[in-house]
Amino acid sequence: MPPTAKKTDIIGAVSTPVSRRSFTAALAAASQGAAQTAGAKRPNILFLLSDDHSVPFLGCLGDPTIQTPTLDKLASEGMLFNRCFTGAPQCVPSRACYMTGRTPVAVRMGRFNSPLPRDIKTLPEHLRASGYYTGICRRNYHLDGPGRFGPVNQEIVERYNMLTFKDRVDMLHSGGTRNDSAPILSKFIDQAGAKPWFMWMSFNDPHWPWDKATTNPHDPAKLKLLPHMPDVPGMRDDLARHYDEIARVDDEISTVLKVLDQRGLRDNTIVFFAGDNGMAFPKGKGSLYDRGLNVPMMMRWPGVIKPGSKSEELVSGEDVAPTLLDAVGIKPAPEMSGRSYLRLLKGEQYEHRKFIYGARLYHGSAPMTDTTKANTFDLSRCVRSKRYKLIYNCTPHMEYWPVDSGNDPGWQQTVAAHNAGKLPPALEQAYFGKRKVWELYDLHEDPSELKNIYGTPDLQKMVNEMLVYMQECMMRDHDFLPLPMPVTA
Repeated sequence: MPPTAKKTDIIGAVSTPVSRRSFTAALAAASQGAAQTAGAKRPNILFLLSDDHSVPFLGCLGDPTIQTPTLDKLASEGMLFNRCFTGAPQCVPSRACYMTGRTPVAVRMGRFNSPLPRDIKTLPEHLRASGYYTGICRRNYHLDGPGRFGPVNQEIVERYNMLTFKDRVDMLHSGGTRNDSAPILSKFIDQAGAKPWFMWMSFNDPHWPWDKATTNPHDPAKLKLLPHMPDVPGMRDDLARHYDEIARVDDEISTVLKVLDQRGLRDNTIVFFAGDNGMAFPKGKGSLYDRGLNVPMMMRWPGVIKPGSKSEELVSGEDVAPTLLDAVGIKPAPEMSGRSYLRLLKGEQYEHRKFIYGARLYHGSAPMTDTTKANTFDLSRCVRSKRYKLIYNCTPHMEYWPVDSGNDPGWQQTVAAHNAGKLPPALEQAYFGKRKVWELYDLHEDPSELKNIYGTPDLQKMVNEMLVYMQECMMRDHDFLPLPMPVTA
């Protein structure tokens, strides 16, 4: 371990660094924190992340079938965002984006077995340097890799000291069950003492595989399938179990929020909730379509955010870290490509985003084989405005297959319908047709992104503007993919 590294127990305090440089930095941070706490006490931050959760699957997002009373109430007490898009449609890169305020390409987080590089500074580190007590807990937080390295990779990881999150936060806890969430938060608050705190809490649900609820299960016959979902019995049953898991995470979150109320911390705690990426259904997780990137997001901040407010503004996963830093009086780091939307939260004049940018990267840890499909390896980039989405596919030859749920009844029955020639033409093309390098969708007319209108002459000016933004993002991030536009004199 380097001489300046901090050592963190799985739950516990962190020893003080001993090098001269670290000591000087600590004094500077203490001075900064003291200056900022001279006024009102800075708010705590509770960062809640569901796993594989798309818009519109919450009651407050217009789905009356789903049982989400806790999150519906939380949304009514703060601001609900309808157009939040993660930086990637997969767990590891999307969380890296939330954590750093940068794209997953920029922070080199494209593979599940590659931990976040030590030189990349994270949101809790910025907060910690300003006097916050920080923690990460519950579901494997992924940024040190998912922990399935194998003996060869494990030796490499240890030799290069690549597991860094024990050095980045004060409390680190991976695993546990839904019954552990509230006790973990309580213990963390005790350890924080008089300091303001930041806790990143990740939940298991509604990640695949989906478990059917033992009480009040959702009825598959009563669900409304989205247009891109083949209406086969297996798809309805899969979705009902997915709904059951969303209801379960809603109940788990209720136990966590009760801790704030019991501790008298409700009024001085920013509660942020979002999905880490979209649902593991066709055209969802692992794709740059809206069901892969568009996630529920809400924030409650008593006395600052007007209760019951809603936003249709575009928000990127890159924007979350800069916003939370800005909210507690810390200037976002210059390397962050995200932008603060604090003024939007306060109801002040806000310069809206014209575009968001997303990247699809390698998924999982399996090596390439002759039978690898797009659920594992697929590389693409996208730009989305409020109305249009442009997708640039760099591996269009990969056979489509949904991430995680490819062997579940919904997709297997879809494949059977395809083999029998019984799929509607739009779904046949979406899942089994020849993939294109370029896709363009009018999201007002075609919200399920089934009709590719790339090449429409009347839209070329708008497409060129989106291409320039994509080019800028890829060059800024030193992207390894071929640039979408040629270099011209």
